[in-house]
Amino acid sequence: MAAKKTRIDSRAHSRLVVDGVKQTASRAMLRAVGYTDADFHKPSIGIATTWSNITPCNVHLDGFAVAAAAAADAAGGISRIFNTITVSDGISMGSPGMRYSLVSREVIADSIETVAGAQGFDALVAIGGCDKNMPGCLIALARLDRPAVFVYGGTIRPGKEHRDIVTVFEAVGGYSAGTVSAAKLKTVESTAIPGAGSCGGMYTANTMASAIEALGMSLPNSSAQDAVSPVKLADCRAAGAAAVRLVKAGIRPSMIMTRKAFENAITTVIALGGSTNAVLHLLAMAHAANVRLRLDDFTRVGRRVPVLADLKPSGKYLMSELVAIGGIRPLMKALLDEGLLHGDCLTVTGRTLAENLKAVGPYPKGQAIVRPLSDPIKASSHLVVLYGNLASEGAVAKITGKEGLLFKGSARVFDSEEQSLQAILDGVVQAGDVVVIRYEGPRGGPGMREMLSPTGAIMGKGLGDKVALITDGRFSGGSHGFVVGHVSPEAALGGPLALVKDRDLITIDAKTRTLTLHVSAQELKQRRAAWRAPAPYTERGVLAKYVRQVTSASLGAITDPPVIPMPRTVRK
Repeated sequence: MAAKKTRIDSRAHSRLVVDGVKQTASRAMLRAVGYTDADFHKPSIGIATTWSNITPCNVHLDGFAVAAAAAADAAGGISRIFNTITVSDGISMGSPGMRYSLVSREVIADSIETVAGAQGFDALVAIGGCDKNMPGCLIALARLDRPAVFVYGGTIRPGKEHRDIVTVFEAVGGYSAGTVSAAKLKTVESTAIPGAGSCGGMYTANTMASAIEALGMSLPNSSAQDAVSPVKLADCRAAGAAAVRLVKAGIRPSMIMTRKAFENAITTVIALGGSTNAVLHLLAMAHAANVRLRLDDFTRVGRRVPVLADLKPSGKYLMSELVAIGGIRPLMKALLDEGLLHGDCLTVTGRTLAENLKAVGPYPKGQAIVRPLSDPIKASSHLVVLYGNLASEGAVAKITGKEGLLFKGSARVFDSEEQSLQAILDGVVQAGDVVVIRYEGPRGGPGMREMLSPTGAIMGKGLGDKVALITDGRFSGGSHGFVVGHVSPEAALGGPLALVKDRDLITIDAKTRTLTLHVSAQELKQRRAAWRAPAPYTERGVLAKYVRQVTSASLGAITDPPVIPMPRTVRK
Protein backbone atom coordinates (compact mmCIF):
# COMPACT_ATOMS: atom_id res chain seq x y z
CA MET A 1 0.00 0.00 0.00
CA ALA A 2 1.43 3.40 -1.01
CA ALA A 3 2.35 5.79 1.79
CA LYS A 4 -0.13 8.59 2.26
CA LYS A 5 1.29 11.86 0.91
CA THR A 6 1.44 14.66 3.46
CA ARG A 7 -0.57 17.68 2.38
CA ILE A 8 1.40 20.92 2.50
CA ASP A 9 -0.52 23.98 3.64
CA SER A 10 1.20 26.84 1.80
CA ARG A 11 -0.93 29.36 3.70
CA ALA A 12 -0.52 27.96 7.20
CA HIS A 13 0.17 31.39 8.71
CA SER A 14 -1.56 33.87 6.41
CA ARG A 15 -4.93 32.10 6.56
CA LEU A 16 -5.06 32.86 10.28
CA VAL A 17 -4.82 36.55 9.40
CA VAL A 18 -7.09 36.85 6.34
CA ASP A 19 -9.58 33.95 6.22
CA GLY A 20 -13.14 34.01 7.51
CA VAL A 21 -15.71 36.57 8.58
CA LYS A 22 -13.87 37.41 11.78
CA GLN A 23 -10.84 38.61 9.78
CA THR A 24 -12.84 41.01 7.60
CA ALA A 25 -11.07 44.01 9.13
CA SER A 26 -7.70 42.49 8.28
CA ARG A 27 -8.69 42.12 4.64
CA ALA A 28 -10.00 45.67 4.57
CA MET A 29 -6.62 46.96 5.75
CA LEU A 30 -4.73 44.86 3.21
CA ARG A 31 -6.92 46.07 0.33
CA ALA A 32 -5.66 49.56 1.13
CA VAL A 33 -2.05 48.44 0.41
CA GLY A 34 -2.90 46.73 -2.85
CA TYR A 35 -4.47 43.32 -2.19
CA THR A 36 -7.17 42.03 -4.57
CA ASP A 37 -9.63 39.19 -3.97
CA ALA A 38 -7.26 36.71 -5.61
CA ASP A 39 -4.33 37.74 -3.40
CA PHE A 40 -5.99 36.47 -0.23
CA HIS A 41 -5.67 32.93 -1.60
CA LYS A 42 -1.94 33.12 -2.30
CA PRO A 43 0.93 32.34 0.10
CA SER A 44 2.11 35.55 1.76
CA ILE A 45 5.83 36.23 1.24
CA GLY A 46 7.59 38.72 3.49
CA ILE A 47 10.60 40.49 1.98
CA ALA A 48 12.80 41.72 4.84
CA THR A 49 15.43 44.22 3.77
CA THR A 50 18.16 45.96 5.73
CA TRP A 51 18.21 48.84 3.24
CA SER A 52 19.61 52.16 4.40
CA ASN A 53 21.60 54.90 2.72
CA ILE A 54 23.78 55.37 5.80
CA THR A 55 26.36 52.87 4.57
CA PRO A 56 27.67 51.53 1.22
CA CYS A 57 26.99 47.98 2.39
CA ASN A 58 23.22 48.55 2.28
CA VAL A 59 22.59 51.57 0.06
CA HIS A 60 21.49 49.44 -2.90
CA LEU A 61 19.29 46.89 -1.15
CA ASP A 62 15.98 48.67 -1.79
CA GLY A 63 16.17 47.70 -5.45
CA PHE A 64 17.02 44.14 -4.48
CA ALA A 65 13.90 43.91 -2.34
CA VAL A 66 11.73 45.14 -5.21
CA ALA A 67 13.27 42.54 -7.56
CA ALA A 68 12.72 39.71 -5.08
CA ALA A 69 9.14 40.80 -4.43
CA ALA A 70 8.28 40.95 -8.13
CA ALA A 71 9.65 37.44 -8.65
CA ALA A 72 7.72 36.09 -5.66
CA ASP A 73 4.52 37.58 -7.08
CA ALA A 74 5.22 36.14 -10.52
CA ALA A 75 5.75 32.70 -8.95
CA GLY A 76 2.29 32.72 -7.37
CA GLY A 77 2.82 34.46 -4.05
CA ILE A 78 1.75 37.83 -2.73
CA SER A 79 4.71 39.76 -1.37
CA ARG A 80 5.08 42.59 1.13
CA ILE A 81 8.34 44.47 1.71
CA PHE A 82 9.39 45.64 5.15
CA ASN A 83 12.53 47.18 6.54
CA THR A 84 14.70 46.57 9.54
CA ILE A 85 17.74 48.50 10.75
CA THR A 86 21.41 48.47 9.99
CA VAL A 87 24.41 50.20 11.52
CA SER A 88 27.78 50.61 9.85
CA ASP A 89 30.76 49.02 11.58
CA GLY A 90 33.16 50.80 9.26
CA ILE A 91 31.72 54.21 10.13
CA SER A 92 31.25 53.66 13.87
CA MET A 93 34.59 51.85 14.34
CA GLY A 94 36.77 53.41 17.01
CA SER A 95 33.91 55.53 18.38
CA PRO A 96 31.32 55.03 21.15
CA GLY A 97 28.84 54.18 18.40
CA MET A 98 30.54 50.82 17.85
CA ARG A 99 28.92 49.66 21.09
CA TYR A 100 25.68 49.34 19.15
CA SER A 101 27.09 47.06 16.43
CA LEU A 102 26.59 43.65 18.03
CA VAL A 103 23.40 44.93 19.68
CA SER A 104 22.04 45.55 16.18
CA ARG A 105 22.22 41.81 15.46
CA GLU A 106 19.63 41.26 18.16
CA VAL A 107 17.46 44.20 17.05
CA ILE A 108 17.45 42.91 13.47
CA ALA A 109 16.53 39.38 14.57
CA ASP A 110 13.82 40.59 16.93
CA SER A 111 12.31 42.98 14.37
CA ILE A 112 12.10 40.43 11.56
CA GLU A 113 10.58 37.88 13.92
CA THR A 114 8.14 40.50 15.18
CA VAL A 115 6.91 41.64 11.77
CA ALA A 116 6.68 38.13 10.32
CA GLY A 117 4.87 36.85 13.40
CA ALA A 118 2.40 39.74 13.43
CA GLN A 119 1.67 39.78 9.70
CA GLY A 120 1.36 36.03 9.24
CA PHE A 121 3.89 35.62 6.43
CA ASP A 122 4.05 32.07 5.12
CA ALA A 123 7.63 32.46 3.82
CA LEU A 124 10.39 35.02 3.85
CA VAL A 125 13.23 36.42 1.82
CA ALA A 126 15.78 38.27 3.96
CA ILE A 127 18.31 40.60 2.33
CA GLY A 128 21.39 41.77 4.22
CA GLY A 129 24.64 43.57 3.45
CA CYS A 130 26.64 44.67 6.50
CA ASP A 131 28.22 42.40 9.11
CA LYS A 132 25.43 41.99 11.68
CA ASN A 133 22.65 41.94 9.07
CA MET A 134 23.41 38.39 8.10
CA PRO A 135 23.43 36.60 11.46
CA GLY A 136 20.54 38.83 12.55
CA CYS A 137 18.48 37.68 9.57
CA LEU A 138 19.41 34.02 10.04
CA ILE A 139 18.61 34.08 13.77
CA ALA A 140 15.14 35.37 12.92
CA LEU A 141 14.59 32.83 10.14
CA ALA A 142 15.65 30.01 12.45
CA ARG A 143 13.34 31.16 15.23
CA LEU A 144 10.35 31.55 12.90
CA ASP A 145 11.07 28.26 11.10
CA ARG A 146 9.03 29.24 8.06
CA PRO A 147 10.28 28.60 4.50
CA ALA A 148 12.96 31.20 3.84
CA VAL A 149 15.88 32.28 1.67
CA PHE A 150 18.69 34.68 2.50
CA VAL A 151 20.14 37.03 -0.12
CA TYR A 152 23.55 38.63 0.34
CA GLY A 153 23.88 42.23 -0.88
CA GLY A 154 27.22 41.46 -2.51
CA THR A 155 30.81 42.61 -2.22
CA ILE A 156 32.18 46.03 -3.08
CA ARG A 157 34.64 46.36 -5.93
CA PRO A 158 38.27 47.29 -5.20
CA GLY A 159 39.22 50.90 -4.70
CA LYS A 160 42.03 52.56 -6.61
CA GLU A 161 45.35 50.70 -6.35
CA HIS A 162 43.62 47.71 -4.76
CA ARG A 163 42.53 49.72 -1.71
CA ASP A 164 39.72 48.88 0.68
CA ILE A 165 38.52 49.92 4.15
CA VAL A 166 41.41 48.18 5.93
CA THR A 167 43.85 50.16 3.77
CA VAL A 168 42.38 53.28 5.36
CA PHE A 169 42.73 52.07 8.94
CA GLU A 170 46.32 50.99 8.34
CA ALA A 171 47.13 54.30 6.63
CA VAL A 172 46.15 56.05 9.88
CA GLY A 173 48.86 54.07 11.66
CA GLY A 174 51.28 54.87 8.85
CA TYR A 175 50.52 58.56 9.19
CA SER A 176 51.28 58.35 12.91
CA ALA A 177 54.55 56.56 12.17
CA GLY A 178 55.51 59.17 9.60
CA THR A 179 55.50 56.76 6.66
CA VAL A 180 52.25 58.14 5.17
CA SER A 181 51.91 61.83 4.37
CA ALA A 182 48.78 63.90 5.01
CA ALA A 183 48.22 64.17 1.26
CA LYS A 184 48.57 60.39 0.84
CA LEU A 185 46.17 59.78 3.73
CA LYS A 186 43.58 62.02 2.05
CA THR A 187 44.07 60.18 -1.25
CA VAL A 188 43.55 56.82 0.45
CA GLU A 189 40.44 58.14 2.19
CA SER A 190 39.03 59.41 -1.09
CA THR A 191 39.67 56.33 -3.24
CA ALA A 192 39.29 53.25 -1.01
CA ILE A 193 35.50 52.86 -1.14
CA PRO A 194 34.29 53.23 -4.75
CA GLY A 195 30.57 52.49 -4.32
CA ALA A 196 27.94 50.08 -3.04
CA GLY A 197 28.73 46.74 -1.47
CA SER A 198 30.18 45.16 1.65
CA CYS A 199 33.83 45.51 2.67
CA GLY A 200 35.94 43.82 0.05
CA GLY A 201 38.19 41.26 1.75
CA MET A 202 37.32 38.03 3.54
CA TYR A 203 36.10 40.22 6.38
CA THR A 204 32.99 39.52 8.43
CA ALA A 205 30.38 40.31 5.76
CA ASN A 206 31.90 38.10 3.06
CA THR A 207 32.73 35.47 5.68
CA MET A 208 29.15 35.27 6.91
CA ALA A 209 27.72 35.31 3.39
CA SER A 210 29.95 32.35 2.54
CA ALA A 211 29.00 30.56 5.75
CA ILE A 212 25.29 30.99 5.00
CA GLU A 213 25.69 29.61 1.49
CA ALA A 214 27.57 26.61 2.88
CA LEU A 215 24.83 26.25 5.49
CA GLY A 216 22.34 25.90 2.64
CA MET A 217 20.25 28.99 3.41
CA SER A 218 21.13 31.03 0.31
CA LEU A 219 21.06 30.06 -3.34
CA PRO A 220 24.24 28.75 -4.96
CA ASN A 221 26.78 31.52 -5.56
CA SER A 222 24.79 34.17 -3.67
CA SER A 223 27.82 34.78 -1.44
CA ALA A 224 30.21 35.53 -4.29
CA GLN A 225 28.76 38.24 -6.50
CA ASP A 226 29.60 41.89 -6.95
CA ALA A 227 27.00 44.14 -5.33
CA VAL A 228 26.60 46.17 -8.50
CA SER A 229 26.05 43.54 -11.17
CA PRO A 230 23.28 41.93 -13.24
CA VAL A 231 24.18 38.61 -11.62
CA LYS A 232 23.28 39.90 -8.16
CA LEU A 233 19.93 41.26 -9.38
CA ALA A 234 19.21 37.85 -10.93
CA ASP A 235 20.06 36.25 -7.55
CA CYS A 236 17.41 38.44 -5.89
CA ARG A 237 14.79 37.45 -8.44
CA ALA A 238 15.70 33.78 -8.06
CA ALA A 239 15.35 34.07 -4.27
CA GLY A 240 11.83 35.49 -4.55
CA ALA A 241 10.76 32.58 -6.74
CA ALA A 242 12.57 30.09 -4.48
CA ALA A 243 10.64 31.30 -1.43
CA VAL A 244 7.36 30.39 -3.15
CA ARG A 245 8.70 26.96 -4.16
CA LEU A 246 9.89 26.31 -0.60
CA VAL A 247 6.54 27.13 0.95
CA LYS A 248 4.74 24.88 -1.53
CA ALA A 249 7.25 22.08 -0.82
CA GLY A 250 7.04 22.58 2.95
CA ILE A 251 10.83 22.99 3.34
CA ARG A 252 11.65 24.94 6.50
CA PRO A 253 14.95 26.23 7.99
CA SER A 254 14.94 23.51 10.65
CA MET A 255 15.28 20.97 7.84
CA ILE A 256 18.30 22.83 6.46
CA MET A 257 20.05 24.33 9.51
CA THR A 258 21.17 21.02 11.03
CA ARG A 259 24.32 20.24 12.98
CA LYS A 260 25.97 18.81 9.85
CA ALA A 261 25.07 21.97 7.95
CA PHE A 262 26.75 24.09 10.63
CA GLU A 263 29.83 21.91 10.32
CA ASN A 264 29.77 22.66 6.58
CA ALA A 265 29.64 26.37 7.38
CA ILE A 266 32.58 26.09 9.79
CA THR A 267 34.61 24.12 7.25
CA THR A 268 34.02 26.68 4.53
CA VAL A 269 34.87 29.62 6.79
CA ILE A 270 38.16 27.97 7.75
CA ALA A 271 39.14 27.15 4.16
CA LEU A 272 38.48 30.78 3.23
CA GLY A 273 40.50 32.16 6.16
CA GLY A 274 37.38 33.91 7.46
CA SER A 275 36.66 36.26 10.33
CA THR A 276 36.72 35.35 14.03
CA ASN A 277 33.24 36.88 14.17
CA ALA A 278 32.00 33.75 12.42
CA VAL A 279 32.55 31.87 15.68
CA LEU A 280 30.35 34.29 17.60
CA HIS A 281 27.63 34.40 14.97
CA LEU A 282 27.48 30.70 14.10
CA LEU A 283 27.11 29.89 17.81
CA ALA A 284 24.20 32.34 18.02
CA MET A 285 22.59 31.07 14.82
CA ALA A 286 22.87 27.47 15.99
CA HIS A 287 21.26 28.39 19.31
CA ALA A 288 18.32 29.94 17.42
CA ALA A 289 18.03 26.76 15.35
CA ASN A 290 18.10 24.52 18.45
CA VAL A 291 21.38 22.97 17.28
CA ARG A 292 23.95 22.14 19.91
CA LEU A 293 27.14 23.87 18.81
CA ARG A 294 30.04 24.73 21.11
CA LEU A 295 33.40 26.48 20.92
CA ASP A 296 35.18 23.14 20.95
CA ASP A 297 33.38 22.14 17.75
CA PHE A 298 35.46 24.76 15.93
CA THR A 299 38.60 23.05 17.21
CA ARG A 300 37.31 19.58 16.33
CA VAL A 301 36.40 20.57 12.76
CA GLY A 302 39.44 22.80 12.40
CA ARG A 303 41.97 20.05 13.08
CA ARG A 304 41.27 18.50 9.68
CA VAL A 305 40.41 21.55 7.56
CA PRO A 306 43.19 23.61 5.92
CA VAL A 307 43.26 27.31 5.08
CA LEU A 308 43.31 27.54 1.29
CA ALA A 309 42.27 31.06 0.23
CA ASP A 310 44.88 33.83 0.05
CA LEU A 311 42.39 36.60 0.79
CA LYS A 312 42.71 39.85 2.71
CA PRO A 313 43.31 40.77 5.47
CA SER A 314 46.10 38.20 5.93
CA GLY A 315 46.42 37.45 2.23
CA LYS A 316 46.70 39.39 -1.02
CA TYR A 317 43.37 39.23 -2.79
CA LEU A 318 39.92 40.78 -2.52
CA MET A 319 36.53 39.07 -2.74
CA SER A 320 35.79 40.54 -6.17
CA GLU A 321 38.85 38.71 -7.49
CA LEU A 322 37.52 35.45 -6.04
CA VAL A 323 34.18 36.23 -7.69
CA ALA A 324 35.95 36.57 -11.03
CA ILE A 325 37.34 33.02 -10.89
CA GLY A 326 34.10 31.32 -9.78
CA GLY A 327 33.43 32.32 -6.18
CA ILE A 328 33.38 29.74 -3.41
CA ARG A 329 31.68 26.89 -5.28
CA PRO A 330 34.82 25.31 -6.79
CA LEU A 331 36.38 25.46 -3.33
CA MET A 332 33.36 23.75 -1.80
CA LYS A 333 33.41 21.10 -4.53
CA ALA A 334 37.06 20.34 -3.72
CA LEU A 335 36.22 20.13 -0.01
CA LEU A 336 33.29 17.83 -0.77
CA ASP A 337 35.39 15.55 -2.96
CA GLU A 338 37.93 15.33 -0.14
CA GLY A 339 35.20 14.24 2.30
CA LEU A 340 35.36 17.47 4.30
CA LEU A 341 31.75 18.55 3.65
CA HIS A 342 28.50 16.71 4.34
CA GLY A 343 27.00 16.40 0.87
CA ASP A 344 23.64 15.06 2.05
CA CYS A 345 22.56 18.33 3.68
CA LEU A 346 19.37 19.87 2.27
CA THR A 347 19.53 23.41 0.87
CA VAL A 348 17.07 26.14 -0.20
CA THR A 349 17.20 24.83 -3.77
CA GLY A 350 15.27 21.80 -2.53
CA ARG A 351 18.30 19.70 -3.44
CA THR A 352 21.26 18.53 -1.38
CA LEU A 353 24.60 20.29 -1.24
CA ALA A 354 26.18 17.48 -3.27
CA GLU A 355 23.50 17.82 -5.95
CA ASN A 356 24.06 21.58 -6.11
CA LEU A 357 27.81 21.08 -6.58
CA LYS A 358 27.66 18.10 -8.94
CA ALA A 359 28.36 20.04 -12.14
CA VAL A 360 30.83 22.53 -10.63
CA GLY A 361 34.27 22.45 -12.20
CA PRO A 362 37.65 23.47 -10.75
CA TYR A 363 39.09 26.96 -10.67
CA PRO A 364 40.83 28.10 -13.88
CA LYS A 365 44.42 27.02 -14.28
CA GLY A 366 47.01 29.53 -13.17
CA GLN A 367 44.88 31.28 -10.55
CA ALA A 368 46.73 31.98 -7.28
CA ILE A 369 43.85 32.95 -5.00
CA VAL A 370 42.82 29.49 -3.77
CA ARG A 371 45.49 26.88 -3.11
CA PRO A 372 44.98 23.17 -3.80
CA LEU A 373 44.37 20.91 -0.80
CA SER A 374 47.81 19.43 -1.38
CA ASP A 375 49.49 22.80 -0.82
CA PRO A 376 47.52 24.74 1.83
CA ILE A 377 48.43 28.09 3.35
CA LYS A 378 47.98 26.41 6.73
CA ALA A 379 47.30 22.72 7.30
CA SER A 380 44.69 23.33 9.99
CA SER A 381 42.34 26.09 11.07
CA HIS A 382 43.43 29.69 11.60
CA LEU A 383 40.57 30.03 14.10
CA VAL A 384 42.24 28.82 17.26
CA VAL A 385 40.24 28.40 20.46
CA LEU A 386 42.48 29.00 23.46
CA TYR A 387 42.02 28.15 27.13
CA GLY A 388 44.12 28.89 30.20
CA ASN A 389 44.19 30.87 33.39
CA LEU A 390 43.26 34.00 31.42
CA ALA A 391 40.37 32.34 29.59
CA SER A 392 38.75 29.47 31.46
CA GLU A 393 35.66 29.73 29.20
CA GLY A 394 37.74 30.17 26.07
CA ALA A 395 39.11 32.81 23.72
CA VAL A 396 39.34 32.95 19.93
CA ALA A 397 42.56 33.74 18.08
CA LYS A 398 43.04 34.39 14.39
CA ILE A 399 46.42 32.86 13.59
CA THR A 400 47.19 32.10 9.97
CA GLY A 401 50.74 30.98 10.72
CA LYS A 402 52.26 34.04 9.05
CA GLU A 403 52.45 35.65 12.52
CA GLY A 404 54.13 32.60 14.03
CA LEU A 405 52.51 30.18 16.47
CA LEU A 406 53.92 31.45 19.76
CA PHE A 407 54.11 34.90 21.30
CA LYS A 408 55.50 35.68 24.74
CA GLY A 409 55.63 39.25 25.94
CA SER A 410 54.92 41.72 28.71
CA ALA A 411 51.47 43.17 29.22
CA ARG A 412 50.60 46.74 28.31
CA VAL A 413 47.16 47.17 29.89
CA PHE A 414 44.35 49.50 28.80
CA ASP A 415 40.81 49.77 30.13
CA SER A 416 39.29 50.85 26.82
CA GLU A 417 39.88 50.82 23.09
CA GLU A 418 40.39 54.59 23.05
CA GLN A 419 43.22 54.39 25.61
CA SER A 420 44.98 51.67 23.64
CA LEU A 421 44.68 53.42 20.27
CA GLN A 422 46.14 56.65 21.61
CA ALA A 423 49.04 54.77 23.20
CA ILE A 424 49.77 52.93 19.94
CA LEU A 425 49.70 56.14 17.90
CA ASP A 426 51.85 57.94 20.49
CA GLY A 427 54.53 55.24 20.41
CA VAL A 428 53.90 53.99 23.96
CA VAL A 429 53.38 50.44 22.69
CA GLN A 430 56.68 48.87 21.79
CA ALA A 431 57.95 45.66 20.20
CA GLY A 432 57.53 42.72 22.57
CA ASP A 433 54.37 44.08 24.20
CA VAL A 434 51.12 42.17 24.60
CA VAL A 435 48.47 44.88 24.35
CA VAL A 436 45.63 44.05 26.75
CA ILE A 437 42.32 45.83 26.05
CA ARG A 438 39.71 45.00 28.67
CA TYR A 439 36.21 46.03 29.75
CA GLU A 440 35.16 45.75 26.11
CA GLY A 441 33.20 42.48 26.42
CA PRO A 442 29.49 41.92 25.77
CA ARG A 443 28.56 43.44 29.14
CA GLY A 444 31.60 45.54 29.88
CA GLY A 445 31.73 47.46 26.60
CA PRO A 446 28.86 47.11 26.45
CA GLY A 447 28.40 45.55 23.05
CA MET A 448 31.79 43.94 22.49
CA ARG A 449 33.32 46.54 20.18
CA GLU A 450 35.65 45.51 17.36
CA MET A 451 39.31 46.47 17.70
CA LEU A 452 40.07 47.30 14.07
CA SER A 453 41.39 50.76 14.91
CA PRO A 454 44.08 49.44 17.32
CA THR A 455 45.05 46.50 15.09
CA GLY A 456 45.09 48.72 12.01
CA ALA A 457 47.31 51.20 13.84
CA ILE A 458 49.67 48.41 14.95
CA MET A 459 50.01 47.26 11.35
CA GLY A 460 50.45 50.80 10.07
CA LYS A 461 53.19 51.43 12.65
CA GLY A 462 55.10 48.39 11.38
CA LEU A 463 54.55 46.39 14.59
CA GLY A 464 52.34 43.64 13.15
CA ASP A 465 54.88 40.88 13.76
CA LYS A 466 56.29 42.40 16.95
CA VAL A 467 53.20 43.04 19.09
CA ALA A 468 50.31 40.81 20.19
CA LEU A 469 46.87 41.98 21.29
CA ILE A 470 44.32 40.28 23.55
CA THR A 471 40.88 41.55 24.47
CA ASP A 472 37.48 40.55 25.77
CA GLY A 473 36.14 42.55 22.84
CA ARG A 474 35.99 41.41 19.22
CA PHE A 475 37.96 41.93 16.05
CA SER A 476 36.77 43.13 12.71
CA GLY A 477 37.22 40.61 9.95
CA GLY A 478 39.74 43.14 8.68
CA SER A 479 42.02 42.68 11.69
CA HIS A 480 45.15 40.59 11.31
CA GLY A 481 48.32 39.96 13.26
CA PHE A 482 48.80 38.03 16.51
CA VAL A 483 45.36 38.82 17.93
CA VAL A 484 43.17 37.07 20.50
CA GLY A 485 39.59 38.14 21.22
CA HIS A 486 36.42 36.96 22.94
CA VAL A 487 38.38 36.33 26.16
CA SER A 488 35.87 34.79 28.57
CA PRO A 489 34.89 35.32 31.30
CA GLU A 490 35.13 39.01 30.51
CA ALA A 491 36.82 41.59 32.72
CA ALA A 492 33.63 43.39 33.70
CA LEU A 493 32.43 40.20 35.42
CA GLY A 494 35.71 39.83 37.29
CA GLY A 495 37.35 37.55 34.76
CA PRO A 496 41.13 37.13 35.07
CA LEU A 497 41.69 39.76 32.37
CA ALA A 498 40.62 42.34 34.98
CA LEU A 499 43.55 41.30 37.19
CA VAL A 500 46.38 41.77 34.68
CA LYS A 501 48.91 44.51 35.44
CA ASP A 502 51.49 46.26 33.26
CA ARG A 503 54.62 44.19 32.69
CA ASP A 504 52.99 40.86 33.66
CA LEU A 505 54.30 38.11 31.39
CA ILE A 506 51.75 36.55 28.99
CA THR A 507 52.16 33.61 26.61
CA ILE A 508 49.91 32.91 23.61
CA ASP A 509 50.61 29.40 22.29
CA ALA A 510 48.66 28.34 19.21
CA LYS A 511 50.18 24.85 19.25
CA THR A 512 49.03 23.98 22.77
CA ARG A 513 45.98 26.27 22.39
CA THR A 514 46.71 28.05 25.64
CA LEU A 515 46.57 31.63 26.90
CA THR A 516 48.65 31.95 30.04
CA LEU A 517 49.22 34.77 32.52
CA HIS A 518 52.48 34.03 34.35
CA VAL A 519 51.33 35.23 37.77
CA SER A 520 50.94 32.95 40.78
CA ALA A 521 47.53 31.86 41.98
CA GLN A 522 48.24 33.50 45.34
CA GLU A 523 49.04 36.84 43.71
CA LEU A 524 45.89 36.64 41.59
CA LYS A 525 43.84 35.90 44.71
CA GLN A 526 45.20 39.06 46.35
CA ARG A 527 44.49 41.13 43.25
CA ARG A 528 40.96 39.77 43.09
CA ALA A 529 40.28 40.78 46.68
CA ALA A 530 41.26 44.34 45.79
CA TRP A 531 39.38 44.48 42.46
CA ARG A 532 36.22 46.55 42.10
CA ALA A 533 33.89 46.37 39.14
CA PRO A 534 33.80 49.56 37.04
CA ALA A 535 30.68 51.69 36.91
CA PRO A 536 28.32 50.69 34.07
CA TYR A 537 28.61 52.65 30.84
CA THR A 538 24.91 53.50 31.04
CA GLU A 539 21.93 52.53 33.13
CA ARG A 540 19.20 53.37 30.62
CA GLY A 541 18.21 52.55 27.09
CA VAL A 542 19.02 49.75 24.70
CA LEU A 543 22.62 49.27 25.89
CA ALA A 544 21.50 48.87 29.50
CA LYS A 545 18.82 46.42 28.38
CA TYR A 546 21.43 44.48 26.41
CA VAL A 547 23.74 44.25 29.44
CA ARG A 548 20.95 42.70 31.49
CA GLN A 549 20.28 40.03 28.86
CA VAL A 550 23.52 39.17 27.06
CA THR A 551 25.52 36.04 27.83
CA SER A 552 29.20 35.20 27.46
CA ALA A 553 30.98 35.48 24.13
CA SER A 554 31.79 31.79 24.54
CA LEU A 555 28.07 31.11 24.00
CA GLY A 556 27.75 33.49 21.06
CA ALA A 557 26.71 36.56 23.09
CA ILE A 558 23.09 35.47 22.78
CA THR A 559 20.34 37.42 24.53
CA ASP A 560 17.78 34.63 24.86
CA PRO A 561 19.50 31.85 26.82
CA PRO A 562 17.49 28.70 27.55
CA VAL A 563 14.81 29.42 30.11
CA ILE A 564 15.08 27.60 33.42
CA PRO A 565 11.68 25.94 33.97
CA MET A 566 9.64 27.77 36.59
CA PRO A 567 8.48 25.70 39.57
CA ARG A 568 4.90 24.56 39.30
CA THR A 569 2.47 26.48 41.45
CA VAL A 570 -0.99 25.54 42.65
CA ARG A 571 -3.71 28.08 42.13
CA LYS A 572 -5.89 28.73 45.13
